[in-house]
Amino acid sequence: MILSYEVVVDVVEEVAAAFETYMREKHIPEILETGCFVGASFERAAPTRFRTSYRGSQAGLDRYLAEHAAGFREDFMKHFPSGAVPSRNVWAPVQAWPEG
Repeated sequence: MILSYEVVVDVVEEVAAAFETYMREKHIPEILETGCFVGASFERAAPTRFRTSYRGSQAGLDRYLAEHAAGFREDFMKHFPSGAVPSRNVWAPVQAWPEG
């Protein structure tokens, strides 16, 4: 079963552009390089609200949390010590319908 590990980040306007660049060019690609997830998407709901969804298995998520999460969170805090507030959720599918 593919689950979704979602991180929603609200940022202040002054760091929004730097945050988006960091996520697209560094953070998300480096997380995907761990091999813990099979894919990801990065979305914006408003100029200062972003969501990253990482897709993978429970085993991959468990490995990410045990082996990698602390380092990535530390790097994130070095780049954004203030002005960016993340929240995290794990979503397990209940049912899906085909597109189209």
